[in-house]
Amino acid sequence: SMQRGIGLPATVFIISILALIVVALGELNQTASLSFSQSFQSQRAFYAAESGAQVGLNRIFVGSTSCNNALADIDFDSSGSNLGLDGCTADLSCNLVVVAGINYYTLSSTAICGSGFEQAERTIQVRARSN
Repeated sequence: SMQRGIGLPATVFIISILALIVVALGELNQTASLSFSQSFQSQRAFYAAESGAQVGLNRIFVGSTSCNNALADIDFDSSGSNLGLDGCTADLSCNLVVVAGINYYTLSSTAICGSGFEQAERTIQVRARSN
């Protein structure tokens, strides 16, 4: 009677719902993967910026480099294999202010890691002084 043809529409409906669930799970997995990758590049950029700031201060205080925006940038790939910071660069700049005979250095280090959607940029600013 009336209930004879309900099997086929019910099956099609269930298959459609399952297909939508599979597609949604795939999208969720892809989003989670991209989010993890961006977070990973962000951490690398932070450490690259921090390393750049330390190298910059070393150049100024130990290497007698002038504090200005001509500080050499750092390409972490150029000095051999740096597994943690491969594909990262740090852009350094420095500003010097003298107050009452004391030198105040403000060093900025901006690092970029990765490329495309996964690219991350972080900036560290460090202030130091010397007599």
